[in-house]
Amino acid sequence: MVLELHVWGPAFSLPSIEARSLATIAYFVLAVPKDEWVLVPSSDPSVSPTNELPALRNGNTWVSRFRNIVDYLRQYSGGEWDLDGWLTGLERADNIAFSSFIESRGQSLLDLSLYVSSQNYYGSTSPTYGTILAWPNMWILPPKLRDGAKTRTEHLGLSSLDLDAIEEQRNRDQSSAMATAKIPKSLIKRPRDTVSSLLGRTPQQNQFKLEALTAEFFEPFEELLGNKSYLLSDEHPSSLDCLAIGYLSLALVPELPYPWLRESLQAKAPRLAEFTERMRRWCFGTVDVSSVFEPNGAISSLPWKVPERLTVAKIGSTLVNTLADSTPIVKDLRANDRLRDAAKAPDSGLSPEESKAISEVSQAQKRDMYVSIATVTAGVTAFVGYLFHVGLIQVSLGGSEPEEEDEGVETNFDMGALGDALSGL
Repeated sequence: MVLELHVWGPAFSLPSIEARSLATIAYFVLAVPKDEWVLVPSSDPSVSPTNELPALRNGNTWVSRFRNIVDYLRQYSGGEWDLDGWLTGLERADNIAFSSFIESRGQSLLDLSLYVSSQNYYGSTSPTYGTILAWPNMWILPPKLRDGAKTRTEHLGLSSLDLDAIEEQRNRDQSSAMATAKIPKSLIKRPRDTVSSLLGRTPQQNQFKLEALTAEFFEPFEELLGNKSYLLSDEHPSSLDCLAIGYLSLALVPELPYPWLRESLQAKAPRLAEFTERMRRWCFGTVDVSSVFEPNGAISSLPWKVPERLTVAKIGSTLVNTLADSTPIVKDLRANDRLRDAAKAPDSGLSPEESKAISEVSQAQKRDMYVSIATVTAGVTAFVGYLFHVGLIQVSLGGSEPEEEDEGVETNFDMGALGDALSGL
């Protein structure tokens, strides 16, 4: 059976707009024979039971996440499709350490560049999603992805590259200054620096801060690469090379209105930039986004397969799920269910003890939420019953006098009496 690799769709002349999808595509190109797999730009996480992309489908079996897919391919092929089979102990340790580093630090920089920056998001990223997503996901998913990127980068103290918000931020600062004018300076807490505030300072300070952020990411890989053909060897690529291609391609290739990340890569790590371009051309070639979604229309070395058309039921399910995820209580309940399902999934990467612990925590949070809802409901019901009991709320049925035009229910509520009752409680 031919394997199906479902990914986020193509963008910026790359086969995907998402780094882990690009890394997985690169691994398939380097490790798996072309006639053994097809590439499906579904751009819909709901196709996978874990609600994640990239996702590999083999019949009824689904595997998501780059590392889980790599492990599955190794087991499925009996080691034949394993790019890391040649690694020694030290090289394997470097592979694990640098893979973790690139996924954490690289994702943060891409979040800032493609999503958090309003100049790049509205000028390039959001319109690109409009070309690869079908209705209604084209309106639903990009804002959710941007919100997720902002959340992931909050810990950096650089919560925004939103150039459009500078004037709004200055207005808020002025209002805050007026409100705190009479408060001693020693009692005023200094806010954390954000990129918006940094951009309001001198260009030299801005450049220094951004250079520090990118240097700590690019320079270790520049040193690791050295004069070798690949990151860990001069002869064989590894899964680390695939991850590097995925993340660095999105730093180097996109033509963005504010290309600070690409300029930093080219200036600080020229050998790494050359490596990225060489490997990108080898693994991906050039992708015509418009032709990928047309039957027999994609002119590419990749084995594209047109995704299935959306059905009315699928569209309805998307709208219902979006509404549910926007409802406060329902949203929290669904989040707990997803956490529990992800922990129990065979490809979660967790030990049985960790999976059991996470599932128990999820169930406990869900029970606590139900208890809270029941407590609030009981309290409100008891309070309303008390108001009826003491006569603060009176209900009388309409009489039969002829001068009354309508019969109905009349409710009298004495606010003064309510105040007296509450003060006596």
